Amino acid sequence: MVINAQSDVITFEAMPEVRRPAPLVSCMPLPAETTRISDTAKRAIDIVGGGVLLVLTSPILLAAAIAVRVSSRGPVLFFQNRVGKHEQLFRVAKLRTMVIDHESVIDLSVVEALECQGILTKSEDDPRVTRVGRILRRTSIDELPQLWNVVRGEMSLIGPRPVLPFMLAPYPELRRTRCTVRPGMTGLWQIRTRQENTTAAAMASDDLEYIATRTLRGDMAILARTVPAVLKGYGAV
Repeated sequence: MVINAQSDVITFEAMPEVRRPAPLVSCMPLPAETTRISDTAKRAIDIVGGGVLLVLTSPILLAAAIAVRVSSRGPVLFFQNRVGKHEQLFRVAKLRTMVIDHESVIDLSVVEALECQGILTKSEDDPRVTRVGRILRRTSIDELPQLWNVVRGEMSLIGPRPVLPFMLAPYPELRRTRCTVRPGMTGLWQIRTRQENTTAAAMASDDLEYIATRTLRGDMAILARTVPAVLKGYGAV
């Protein structure tokens, strides 16, 4: 597998088969009217909440941007194509956490060794990550520019994490189901099992459960639990 120079995803282990968790078999889809009302309310929350958070976190973003700029050569922001709602590609924004021209400054054998781990998390052992980048990743500050993606309507505050196109390509059924909602900055996987289980199968299971059972109250609960998860550094190094 070829690892993108700036990709957060170090590896993506093969999933022989992805099934919905057993409790979801009996879940009935929400009535169309209820879904439309919930989606409208959710979008309103995203616009207001994302805008407010973008303003409130702007001093942190500015300080982080300066740190990125002075600590290593290269642009402050990093953009990468991810899969969004209705399988539309969009460019996700992040603060750059890796060195540029990494082939000439690191031992690629270390990166290749990381491929064997079969995980879906940011690795503290990845030699491509800068010292400032490690701090940004551990605190998830590198994700804050995605608030702009939320305001633009490409992402939501809550939802499955946006993934790279190649991750969903072998699983058309999973792709279709996952892409019925906007990807989110945080979600069920981030607060539930990410700290213990970083496999692709665990993420897929939690994503499918969220999609089948999502409610505005559930979104608010996930958002509330995200704060302590970020402070504890679950799954982000």
